Amino acid sequence: MTYCVGLLLEQGLVFASDTRTNAGVDQVAIAPKMHVFDLPGKRVIVLLTAGNLAITQAVVSLLKTQLNSKSAKHLHSASNMFEVAGLVGEAMRTVYERDGDHLQKHGIEFSASVLVGGQIAGEKPRLFNVYAAGNFIETTSDTPYFQIGETKYGKPIIDRVVKHNTDMMDAVKCVLISFDSTIRSNISVAAPIDLMIYRTDSLHANCQKRLTEQDPYYATVRKGWSEGLKEVFSALPSPDWC
Repeated sequence: MTYCVGLLLEQGLVFASDTRTNAGVDQVAIAPKMHVFDLPGKRVIVLLTAGNLAITQAVVSLLKTQLNSKSAKHLHSASNMFEVAGLVGEAMRTVYERDGDHLQKHGIEFSASVLVGGQIAGEKPRLFNVYAAGNFIETTSDTPYFQIGETKYGKPIIDRVVKHNTDMMDAVKCVLISFDSTIRSNISVAAPIDLMIYRTDSLHANCQKRLTEQDPYYATVRKGWSEGLKEVFSALPSPDWC
C-alpha cells in the first residue's frame, strides 16, 4: 500500500508520496512513487502512483518511452493538462490490455491509480485523478485535493484545514501531519516522504525534497502535533452523564 496527496491551491501545487513498498512482512523496500516530467520554462508535470507496483511502473515506463516518439502525442508535446491526463489514462489501458487477463488468472486485481498535476505554459495549473480504467476526474475549488492509496487516516486533517486559498506553506504543514497520522496507524506506509512544491507560473521543478523521520522540520511537526493533540484533549471537559 502507499499514500499520495496532491493539492491544487491558488499559489500552486503541493505533491507528496511515501516510498514504502512491500510484498509481505519480510519483503519491505523503498521505491519512488513521484515521477516528474518537466521542460523548464515550458511545462512541469508530476505523477503520483499507487496500487500494484508492477502496473504503475509499467505505466510510467510506457510514458517515458513515448517521449522519444516524433509522431504520437506524449507528455512533452500535449497541448494542455487535460490531454496529459488522457495520455496517462491511455497508458493505463494499454498496460491493462497487456497484463489484465494474466493477472486475473493468478487472482490478482488490476489495481492502480495515478494523480496527475502540473502546468503547461499558457494555462493554469491543474490536477487530475486517473483511475485503473483510464478515466479521470479533476479537482474543483470546493475540493482542491486528491488522495490515493491508504487515505482514511490522513483525510480528516486535510478536510479541516485545506481550502483553495490556503497558504501554501500551511498546506505543506498540513500534508506532513496527514502523513504522520497515516504512518502511525498503517505499517504499509512509511518515510521517506517525497515532497514537491510547485508555485504557479514558475514552470520549473526545483523545489523537491525527500524527508526522512530524522528531518528536523518533519520531526518538529510530528512532535508538536502529538503534544498539541494531547493538550487539547486534556483541556476538553469530561462528561457528567453518570
